[in-house]
Formats: sequence, C-alpha cells, structure tokens
Amino acid sequence: MISTSDYFSIEFKNDKLVLLNQTLLPFKEEYIETDSYNRIAEAIERLEVRGAPAIGVAAAYGLAFCLKNCTNNLDEEFKKGYERLARTRPTAYNLFFALDELRKVFEKNKNQENIYQLLLKKAQEIHQDDVEKCDKIGKNGLAIFKHKSTVLTHCNTGKLATAGEGTAFSVIKEGFLNNLVEFVYADETRPLLQGSRLTAFELEKNGIPFAIQSDSSAAYLMKNRKIDFVIVGADRIALNGDAANKIGTYNLAITSNYHGVPFYVAAPSTTVDKSIPSGEQIKIEMRNKLELLNMNGHPVSLEKYDTYTPAFDVTPSHLISGIITEKGIYSFPYNFINE
Repeated sequence: MISTSDYFSIEFKNDKLVLLNQTLLPFKEEYIETDSYNRIAEAIERLEVRGAPAIGVAAAYGLAFCLKNCTNNLDEEFKKGYERLARTRPTAYNLFFALDELRKVFEKNKNQENIYQLLLKKAQEIHQDDVEKCDKIGKNGLAIFKHKSTVLTHCNTGKLATAGEGTAFSVIKEGFLNNLVEFVYADETRPLLQGSRLTAFELEKNGIPFAIQSDSSAAYLMKNRKIDFVIVGADRIALNGDAANKIGTYNLAITSNYHGVPFYVAAPSTTVDKSIPSGEQIKIEMRNKLELLNMNGHPVSLEKYDTYTPAFDVTPSHLISGIITEKGIYSFPYNFINE
C-alpha cells in the first residue's frame, strides 16, 4: 500500500523515538522526541501515543532505552523498565507481547556488551513487522467488499494507532484506493473523541469522503439502510474470538446484529491473547473521571459527580461477522489455538 499522507505516529530517528502527540490533534501536529523509557511510559498513559499496535512498538523501544546508557546493575534496570512500561495500559495485549519479546532477548544476551543494540534491533523488528502486518490486513480485507460501500467505524485504527497504515483503517483505505469505499461514517467515540479528532484527521489526510456522527446515531443510520458494514479494531482478542475494543464497540455490535449489518474486527495476530479462553478474562482499564467530566480541558459537568469510566468493552464472538488479520479472515466459531 502506498501512503498518500504526510504524517506519521511513530518513528525511530537519531537513536531516539519520535511520537506524534495525539492529544493535540487535529488542531496541532507536534512531535515528542525522547530516549527515556519513563517519558515513553508517560506518553502511553497520557494517550499521546495510543492504539494497541503503536503502544506495543513504543514500549519495545522504551524497554531497549532503559539500557541505553546503563552503568548500574543491568538486571535491576531492565526489571524497572519492564515493570514501569507494563503498568501503563492493562488491556492492550500488544504491549505485553512486545515487552515479553524484548525480555527473551535480554535473558539470552544480558552478558553481551552490545545488549542495548540487540534490544534495539528487536524493537525495530517489531516496528517493521507491524508495518507489514497492517499492509496485509488491508489487502486481506478487500474480500469483505461485495460492492462499493458505505462504512461505519468506531474509535481510531489508522496510522495513528499503529506503526503502519492501520488495521480497520487499512481495510477502509485499501477499499477506497480500489474504488470500493464510497463514504465513511466516523463515530465521535466519547469520551475522548478519538473518532472526531483522530479518525476524521486521517480520513481527511487520505482524501476519503466522511462525516462525523455522535455514537448514538449508529442505530438510526442502520435503520435507514445507510450502512453496508461496520469495521473496528481490537486491543485484545481471546482464543474464542471475543474482542476487547474501545468502549461503545459492544453497543455497535448489538445494533449491527439487530439490523443485519455485517460487523468486522481487524487486528494483527499479535493482538490475540492465547492465554485466555474467552473475553471474561480480559482486564478492562478504568480511566480518570475527568476524561468524562471535561472536554478539551473545559468542564462539561461538575467534578464532584461520580462517574463510570471503562476504556473498553468486550464484544462476544458470535456478534462478529469476521476477524481480519494479516493471515486471513476468520469466521465464527473462532479458534486461534493452532495459529
């Protein structure tokens, strides 16, 4: 896939990691440059970098950086770096996959003088692997198009969420480049507006016709036969196909099922957690109440009010029409155990 856009979310340059600060979008494009694992951990927590694949790539570089200029006990510094990065976002499985890949390299080579370079090499491999997976997901996703389609998506799944062109967004973009996408409806995705801030930003950058809608508009659109299919990403997928994604995805899957609209999930195979049989075992991250009570730093309600703020929900696999990975398209009943 050839990108026509002029932005990136994550890049390794001059022995540092460069991240687009997504909290400032779409009003300002500002990049963070660092080789501090603590700063990368903060960027993940603050959602300056977000999206499960991008989080995994950023964490991999962060863990390598913890030994970049280390003159102390290597085991102690690596453990500190691992634990700091591991506690940033509990739901996104790609984070833990990447950290564990670097831990394998460390355990095997920790007595080598070039341990930093070996860890950095693994981080770069994870980075490039995600680029390639995104490309394959986009191409595999072309099979779900039956005709030129109007698509609905939730949250953000493009270049801002990955190291490549995206997951669900990669399918949308590939479809558009092949004259199979006519229009995209982007859920605003409350409370942090990843749809209206980030997905809209990417759709405009790529010249794809779109409209932003409130999350609660999806049922009305489907009732009026305005949507051909829904496609979203995932932060963790269980062996049975249950998929955790941005809060509101489960609502969307139920609505799609009721109206007979196909509902697809696109994610790399590194999002599949083979240690859990179902979504019941997925830990759901709870966010700060101020993310709900404020919008762009401006209060929209009283801070004294109680809130309920899960960042994700889990869609049962029987509501998912297909799961698109770099390996192909899977259908219900899902079984990833032999992959």
